Amino acid sequence: MLSNISKNSIQPDAWHSLKAFTAARIALGKTGTAIPLKEILDFKLAFAHARDAVYSLLDTQQLSTELEIFNLPVYSLQSNADSRPIYLQRPDLGRQLNNESKNKLQDSSNEQFDIVIILADGLSAEAVNKNVFSILQLLMPALQQYAIAPIVMVQNARVAIGDEIGSILKAKLSLIFIGERPGLSSSDSLGAYLTFNPTIGLTDESRNCISNIRPEGLQYDLATEKILYLIQESMRLQLSGVRLKDNAGSIEN
Repeated sequence: MLSNISKNSIQPDAWHSLKAFTAARIALGKTGTAIPLKEILDFKLAFAHARDAVYSLLDTQQLSTELEIFNLPVYSLQSNADSRPIYLQRPDLGRQLNNESKNKLQDSSNEQFDIVIILADGLSAEAVNKNVFSILQLLMPALQQYAIAPIVMVQNARVAIGDEIGSILKAKLSLIFIGERPGLSSSDSLGAYLTFNPTIGLTDESRNCISNIRPEGLQYDLATEKILYLIQESMRLQLSGVRLKDNAGSIEN
């Protein structure tokens, strides 16, 4: 009887055509009363990719090589979470630099910078490794009017670590690229968080976020346009977060 079961016995959902518009796990169909075996295996594979992304590491050597094109110093730093398990269990430690990293930044703290760019592993270093250089190639030439601080790479970091880094470097604005929490259809999604006047103790309403930066999500050119618009408006208005709206491309009545 089992030999009679084939892929032709899978009953597709009536809305199967919508799968063309999303990578989400929809319209899986069924075999009898069960999910098709292929979909179960695909789910397990996606879950494995998500776990791998959480435990992935920043490729600091490759990133440092790629970043040489921008002719800026590059610092490789570490949060107070000195291992991946501790990082996952103690989010607070991922928001703080360890003492050695703080000391590294002190050498540049006497200069005045407009923007500091930070590359942080977050919950998917894979997202940074794959995407961040492509967007920086578009972004950096457009930032020539600003004084750019040394680029900072941080292991085991959370978003708020950009506040401490920006504060130490006395930067007017911090821009942190960080790996987002992996989903079952995207393990390499990159987020960008922008904060004006970064200061230790700020909370999320003080930031602007651009999410899902990757070829299958928000593409690099569109993400760059949004980031540039928010930087320009943030500098003009001297603020960021909930009071800074993305009105680029809005239609005037």
